[in-house]
Amino acid sequence: MGWLGDILKKNSELESLFDLDLFTQESSNRAYLKKIALETCISFIGRTISLTDFRVLKDNVRQKDEWHYLLNVRPNTDQSAASFWQDFIYKLIYQNEVLVILTDTNDLLIADNFEREEYAVYADRFKDVTVKDYTFQRTFSMDEVIYVTFNNEKLTKYMDGMFNDYAELFGRVFDINLIKNQVRSTVGLEATQDLTDQNRQRLQEFLDKLFNSFRKNLVAIVPRLKGFDYKEEYKGEGTHYTAEELEKIKKSLINDVAEILGIPNALVHGELTEYETSITAFVKFCISPLLKKIQDELNAKLFEKKEYLSGNHIEAKFIPYSSIFDIAQSFDKLVASGGFTRNELRVEVGYDKSDNPVLDEFVLTKNYQAATETEGGETNT
Repeated sequence: MGWLGDILKKNSELESLFDLDLFTQESSNRAYLKKIALETCISFIGRTISLTDFRVLKDNVRQKDEWHYLLNVRPNTDQSAASFWQDFIYKLIYQNEVLVILTDTNDLLIADNFEREEYAVYADRFKDVTVKDYTFQRTFSMDEVIYVTFNNEKLTKYMDGMFNDYAELFGRVFDINLIKNQVRSTVGLEATQDLTDQNRQRLQEFLDKLFNSFRKNLVAIVPRLKGFDYKEEYKGEGTHYTAEELEKIKKSLINDVAEILGIPNALVHGELTEYETSITAFVKFCISPLLKKIQDELNAKLFEKKEYLSGNHIEAKFIPYSSIFDIAQSFDKLVASGGFTRNELRVEVGYDKSDNPVLDEFVLTKNYQAATETEGGETNT
């Protein structure tokens, strides 16, 4: 065996070391970064949408019927309305579409998998609809289901491309942190002859395993054998990254996803700076468009054209305040200016109209009287 053989003859146990697997751990692909960013943003939207009040109106009078119960209380035997709408939004954004079917037992179920057959003239059909582990044998027509698409190509392209770049960047920074204060070493071997190509390859493979073990494992064991001298030379130095810098990369990724979805960065991170402005922008550019999609689909599937035009419809009403006392001053101004009746505003803030006819009258305070009038209601001549 030549030079390497001299060593192996002196230390027969060393020969078996070349076949040892000193390091088997694989580096993470950081796929969790994608999940963190999407879960954070989608869950934030889902929790907000779950607060929506779905109102069933017939002749502009709110109804407490089966659909009211399904949409606001218990859509099916296994989910509350809040859980249902969070799941609905998650599938809508993450999968770019969501399908809801109504079973024979009047349960609303969100499909986990389905196949859509598209037609140019006739209504599309859905087959192989699967919920959990059960696949329906029947085919559902488009007019029998609730089907909403997200149609956000920007998010889809971002997910397919930029996530890989962020994962690579995060991985590089993470690996640099792992080898911070790295111990580097040399290995000396007793030799009387030059290495052959075959022996050199075997030796190199063994040394690669040895150094990888030191680089990536918290604890590594190296055998001390005669003719095989391992020596630590120095500690690596260079640029080091703190945990805060790793956190900045994750935060930047979340910010980009939040921006695409219309969520102000301050809200998704729980920051209170410019809270009111952020809430207004969030409701206007993110929540309202999603609720409009859902509302239009519900109206199209639950009511005929004649019914809808006669005043029968569903309103998806999101209340962006925590207490009616938050809007007391605005409520008073709207009534005092004569712009709205008190019953109209009751409906707007989520309450039913009062039977008291006085609340259907317009009220105008003297602060809004005409400029030509004096105190007491007299007119200047």
